[in-house]
Amino acid sequence: MAEKFDMIVIGAGPGGYVCAIRGAQLGLKVAVVEREHLGGICLNWGCIPTKAMLRSSEVFHLMKTAKDFGLSASSVDYDMDAIVKRSRKIAKQLNSGVGHLLKKNKVTTIMGEARLAGTGQVAVMGADGEQVLESSNIVLATGARARDLPGLEADGDRVWSYKHALTPPHMPKKLLVLGSGAIGVEFASFYNTLGADVTVVEVQDRILPVEDAEVSAFAKKAFQSQGMRILEKTLVEKVDRSKDGIVATLTQDGASTTEEFDTMISAVGIVGNVEGLGLEEAGIKVDRNHVLTDPYCRTGVEGVFAIGDLAGAPWLAHKASHEGVMVAELIAGQSPHPVDPKSIAGCTYCHPQVASVGLTEAQAKEEGYDIRVGRFPYVGNGKAIALGAGDGFIKTVFDAKTGALLGAHMVGAEVTELIQGYVIGQKLETTEQDLMETVFPHPTLSEMMHESVLDAWGRALHF
Repeated sequence: MAEKFDMIVIGAGPGGYVCAIRGAQLGLKVAVVEREHLGGICLNWGCIPTKAMLRSSEVFHLMKTAKDFGLSASSVDYDMDAIVKRSRKIAKQLNSGVGHLLKKNKVTTIMGEARLAGTGQVAVMGADGEQVLESSNIVLATGARARDLPGLEADGDRVWSYKHALTPPHMPKKLLVLGSGAIGVEFASFYNTLGADVTVVEVQDRILPVEDAEVSAFAKKAFQSQGMRILEKTLVEKVDRSKDGIVATLTQDGASTTEEFDTMISAVGIVGNVEGLGLEEAGIKVDRNHVLTDPYCRTGVEGVFAIGDLAGAPWLAHKASHEGVMVAELIAGQSPHPVDPKSIAGCTYCHPQVASVGLTEAQAKEEGYDIRVGRFPYVGNGKAIALGAGDGFIKTVFDAKTGALLGAHMVGAEVTELIQGYVIGQKLETTEQDLMETVFPHPTLSEMMHESVLDAWGRALHF
């Protein structure tokens, strides 16, 4: 006889396991099914291990510039195997932590491959065969995987996906990075800092294309000053592979050239894991490898929800987690607010870091707002100078009529830790006056957030 649950979650990534825990907290009998790793791609092969490796490269950079801080460090070098080992150890630690949290909250965890098997039924193929679970509420949280372009598929040898880049079989000497979104520029930063000759290729007219244009331009100059080569409006038409490397055909402005690299990282986006779930048979609509949902993550099929990367952009772990909480609360009979994509901050952990929330200046103008824009540079902040991190700026975009914060855009040291201040401000519907009257502690990088707001009304004090 099939075991019955109040809620079944398929996928234990940052959306799925959080959804399961929140459901259990609300008194639901919950099962979560995972086919590979608790914590999903983010914890095991994405967000966390990449940050561990980027931290290693950051410390390496600081050691090489020790003289700038009055210190001496000789024979500075790195051990790639040790860097990877540390990264994998951290991922394993957090993977175990997710298992502990699920157990603590009395969530039934089942390892296996799940699919929809009829109304209110989920079939799970595990090590001991197939079992059927029943629930009137099923949450699809199967995440996404790296997109492969025809002819440019990752092979783990000379053409890498993000997984290969996290456990590299060799240290690249001459690296081609295809794609300049968050994944691409983070790996470009990591390998460039460790000494690789890095070329970043972007098909659009600027790198970090989802960011504000001023941020993209600043980041490009920063990357170039670090020795990276940036090729925009450029296509990788094909790649010829050999045991020693690749020959890439690059096309820019209609002209094609070939160039040799020993390694390429493909970072051209992701596609949802929609296969094998029985979606078509269940009547669930899929568009371009993502499940279509309403603002409450409902698929249109009674009792079936889809959250996180599977349900489309923005493809961010924190968005998935928040959707998971919302759906669990909805199933438990509460009245949660839907997730507003404009309120989801994006963070990129390259050097310098990039973070943003809300509308860019161009988007605000396109939507018809009369705007005020404030900017404040890192060089005007005492803490930034003391840190040896005087490059960067903070930009804010306001509705001139109401004073509402429409967007905030940052590039520089630790901006990924600063952006949440503006996220909270937007959520609480604070105006420019509220922010101006807020006392920011000194000396902190956060003072630049205050100054940027002041600058939007011509009142900046320190620049």
